[in-house]
Amino acid sequence: MSKSILLRSIITCPHCMHQATENMPENACQYFYTCTYCGELIKPKAGDCCVFCSYGTVPCPPIQRGDQCC
Repeated sequence: MSKSILLRSIITCPHCMHQATENMPENACQYFYTCTYCGELIKPKAGDCCVFCSYGTVPCPPIQRGDQCC
């Protein structure tokens, strides 16, 4: 049985702590994200493949599947 992949994550801006629910790309990493509240451009933490793995409640779909990511 295949694991269900979640495509929505709540991302928290590390600058202003605003939270927003966002759709994640199914087969790619999202390296940049602009906070919808403060406008700050967010990048992943060192060692993470994308902003969802660093600041989201759910890791990106490739990581959820156990794939190598970007």
